[in-house]
Amino acid sequence: MANGISMTNGISIYPGLGDNTLEENLHLIHQAAACGIKRVFTSLQIPETNVDDLKAEIGTLLGAAREHHMEVISDVSPRTREMLNIREFSLNAFRMLGITTLRLDDGFSVDDIVKYSHNKQGIRIQLNASTITYSMLEDLAEKEVDFDHIDALHNFYPHIGTGLTEAALVEQNMLLHRFGIGVGAFVPSEGRRRSPFCDGLPTLEDHRNLPAITGARQLIMLGCDSVFIGDSLPPDGELNALGSLPNNRVTISARLITHNTALRDLLRSTFTVRPDEGRDVVRAIESRAAVKKSGITIPAENTVERPKGAVTLDNEGYGRYMGELEIVSADKLPADKRTNVVAQIDPYDIPLIRHLTGNRKFSFRFHDETDII
Repeated sequence: MANGISMTNGISIYPGLGDNTLEENLHLIHQAAACGIKRVFTSLQIPETNVDDLKAEIGTLLGAAREHHMEVISDVSPRTREMLNIREFSLNAFRMLGITTLRLDDGFSVDDIVKYSHNKQGIRIQLNASTITYSMLEDLAEKEVDFDHIDALHNFYPHIGTGLTEAALVEQNMLLHRFGIGVGAFVPSEGRRRSPFCDGLPTLEDHRNLPAITGARQLIMLGCDSVFIGDSLPPDGELNALGSLPNNRVTISARLITHNTALRDLLRSTFTVRPDEGRDVVRAIESRAAVKKSGITIPAENTVERPKGAVTLDNEGYGRYMGELEIVSADKLPADKRTNVVAQIDPYDIPLIRHLTGNRKFSFRFHDETDII
């Protein structure tokens, strides 16, 4: 984890936009906290915000977040001072509101960031992960910014077609990690989408129409340390999944095919991808040893053609390879009487296979086991 901070996942609230009632936003905060979500993102610079409604609601909402000991991150710009009638840009004023992290958008210099990072109010400073540059980070380091009080969060993109590419996100994440800075990003919700466009708020354009949890798992695979749901009112299922999402392994949704109890138990384990990556399959390190240690024998079962995303276990016909767990990454492999097809990865999660690179931890989330994320 970058800079030693244990970053956790988050939700977003937008007082003054009118998408949610005050009661809905309060319920969202309470429900998220109950699911183990510890961060709340908000923005105090959205042009469409009704400033009077914002002022009427913000204190109650941030108070609710404070009751649950949630970190409150606010996107701010020099315009924020005008919206809140703050005489000057004062960290004390934000702290009194209950804001614990300031995400500094346009209008702040390197010197501003350095100064704010050394504040005594306990406020963390967040960089724009999507636009930060190497030269800016070098400048921050030379001017002795307090990196212990710094993390970063990518933009979300309301306009269709404007979200980041996967390559751009990975490049920015790697850059920030070189300086020990943790990085977060956004996924859209399948629930109520935020106005005025209601087209979702993803960081990656490829995630705009994917389930939130699929996008969240992929962001973790791409080096993100935390994930936020960007939209206005995510359903409880998304909150439960996000609150349980581990950031130390990849989870892949799949449908169990085998009825063999011993094999079903084996498939619930956490596995590691072998470092010597195969051309046609992803291979797990631990499964053969686990089968040998348990003393079970794997009979031939469902030795059919293997489509992309098939999860297989080699049976006793493969001799010393018995118990080898593989995920098919090729478009299709022929049937082999020595290899059982025991599960099938869901279509939405098949793109995750390409991210199962050497030494990465992974596990499966099966449809009948909603508590396993």
